[in-house]
Amino acid sequence: MDEQVVARLRAAGCVFAEEEARLIGETASTPAEVEDMVARRVAGEPLEHVVGWAEFAGLRVAVGPGVFVPRHRSELLVALARRRVRPRSVVVDLCCGTGALGLAVVRGIDGAELHAADVDPVAVACARRNVEPSGRVHEGDLYDALPRELHGRVDVLLASPPYVPTAAIALMPPEARDHEPRTALDGGGDGLDLVRRIAAGAPGWLTPDGVMLIEMSARQAAGAVDAITGAGLLAAEYHDDEGESTVVTGQRGQPAASA
Repeated sequence: MDEQVVARLRAAGCVFAEEEARLIGETASTPAEVEDMVARRVAGEPLEHVVGWAEFAGLRVAVGPGVFVPRHRSELLVALARRRVRPRSVVVDLCCGTGALGLAVVRGIDGAELHAADVDPVAVACARRNVEPSGRVHEGDLYDALPRELHGRVDVLLASPPYVPTAAIALMPPEARDHEPRTALDGGGDGLDLVRRIAAGAPGWLTPDGVMLIEMSARQAAGAVDAITGAGLLAAEYHDDEGESTVVTGQRGQPAASA
């Protein structure tokens, strides 16, 4: 390992400088590429944008500049969704970003039909690199992006939408605030603008026993429950305190007990 690279990364505030130096060294093919990657990282660009990929739920997914980096806290959403996926299930991943969440949900499930959608064309291009040909990626605003033939056929609808309150974006770490798209961060005044829209539209797209799963922060769960019950679905909350993850689900019939 190049100790000078480690020292430069550490001086720039990279907590895991040794690991980052190793990943850069393994990814770059020439000394010039190493220098370029180190310079970009020192300037504050997310490591995943620098090396071009991210590890998520056991997958290595392509990530590029201007695309939201999948967070490990979203693995709770994936785990809960996988409990409901069966062979030939129709799965929709809204606000998909790289497409990592939907891809992880359907991995190894025979015949599962994955559709991912995002409003950001940069994210859509990235998701197509990851998802296709295993699934289809659509560009557009939430449900407007989806093929009409999916109406009433979705078994599992998942979303990790932007849920940072607008005023809180300025308080985010610079590598997220300055390098990830605003459309992937800004959830409106209380962070729940997209959550409410997703909940409101879900009943028309779900099968009679389909389920919707949405990620947000723990303090937003009560507002999400209100939105889901307001849409005529029964809501349940799931929390992983260790991973600082919260998922609220909505479905017809009796929901599972909260965890």
